Amino acid sequence: MAGARVLVNARGRGNQMNAGAAVARGEVLLFVHADTRLPGGFRAALAEVLASEGAVWGRFDLRFDHAGPLLALIARLISLRSRVFHSATCDQAIFVRRGVFEAVGGYREPLLFEDVDLVRRQRPCGGMVVPRGYAVTSSRRWRNRGILRTTLAMWALKSLYLVGVSSRRLIRYYSDER
Repeated sequence: MAGARVLVNARGRGNQMNAGAAVARGEVLLFVHADTRLPGGFRAALAEVLASEGAVWGRFDLRFDHAGPLLALIARLISLRSRVFHSATCDQAIFVRRGVFEAVGGYREPLLFEDVDLVRRQRPCGGMVVPRGYAVTSSRRWRNRGILRTTLAMWALKSLYLVGVSSRRLIRYYSDER
């Protein structure tokens, strides 16, 4: 990608995204996993939704690459859950105004659920917006490990995290698909 700058940093997505945010020059920061593609025209879509009064952060609706009917349904349910609970993950390409990101202290979780933690802390700062288009993420984990097994594992891990189990303990049970 033209203009990309490669950074080397400590292990952990939270650490790495903080390092990227520190050298980024824009007023809006966009965080996306390496296996997720942004929709065409995403810059214009972000500008449009962030022009709304009170809009400080958001995310895209989700689709899986290589999705059959069940994964398509899961993607729709993830997007619906995110709309209802004002939540997001980096598979959905989280974006946030720099000032809000800095005010909440950036990413704190170094290893797992860094995106969930960030969203929980930035939620009170202003409204979540959802631009047109879809973030398309890899279905590799779901296809390799099984759709039901992956869904149940993700629900269990996220539920444990949300009730206070540390990400450092949970990382042992998180399968890293690369």
